[in-house]
Amino acid sequence: MKPEYKPFVDELIELAVKEDIGDGDHTSLCCIPPQERGRMKLLVKAEGVLAGVEIAEMVLRRLDPQMKMERLLDDGARVRKGDIAFYVEGRLLSLLQAERILLNIMQRMSGVATQTAEYVKLVKGTRCRILDTRKTTPGMRVLEKMAVRLGGGDNHRMGLFDMILLKDNHIDFAGGITAAVNGAHEYLRARGKRIPIEVECRSLADVREALAVGGVDRIMLDNFSVERTREAVEFIAGRVEVESSGGITSANLREYAACGVDFISVGALTHQIKSLDMSLKACE
Repeated sequence: MKPEYKPFVDELIELAVKEDIGDGDHTSLCCIPPQERGRMKLLVKAEGVLAGVEIAEMVLRRLDPQMKMERLLDDGARVRKGDIAFYVEGRLLSLLQAERILLNIMQRMSGVATQTAEYVKLVKGTRCRILDTRKTTPGMRVLEKMAVRLGGGDNHRMGLFDMILLKDNHIDFAGGITAAVNGAHEYLRARGKRIPIEVECRSLADVREALAVGGVDRIMLDNFSVERTREAVEFIAGRVEVESSGGITSANLREYAACGVDFISVGALTHQIKSLDMSLKACE
């Protein structure tokens, strides 16, 4: 995990603990002796890509620093039904309190990683890299973007702070591409900041204007057909990075990648996923 991610993850875990445990796990407290110890295993129940083991360990240690985890599989591992990701030993009260929190996180992260791996496989052999978007679960963005990387994808910007992406609304409100790009340069120069500038283009005329104004790092081809994408890539001719976005599914992903774009951003990596089935079970 990148050091800058940890505060976000710590905060998320703290919120998850508060919303699930509240003033106490009364179900466990009423029937489990306080010092009783036991062992559990993380059982994978579907094929996919494992993600969230590192976060699960953080959840366990947040609830009980004395927990002992034995990892059998690491994040990013390909898994099948019946695989055991890890064993964990400690106080039963702590294990039961951690169960749903770590499963919610791991199941969703593994679902994102699994879906990403499927998209990455579809563009294998091309120059294209698969990117995520900001279409993430509120509060879970860092974890979902970590999962994308574990699935073999790459991250687009983390948020509004680490890249300027001049989208259609920005351009329309600013008075056009030239005005928006010039405004971006003036803004960065005045603040001494150096972050990439990307421009969303809705037509070949937009592409020409974005290249003409200059100082753009990447052009996003928004909702272009495959034919128009190929034409735009030929016109850009490697002068800036090219990203395709909008209307791209697993059915046509390969066609867009074959046009020679550098990136394809796919919101479905994080907002249209199926969580990977798994459970935390008692064992000897």
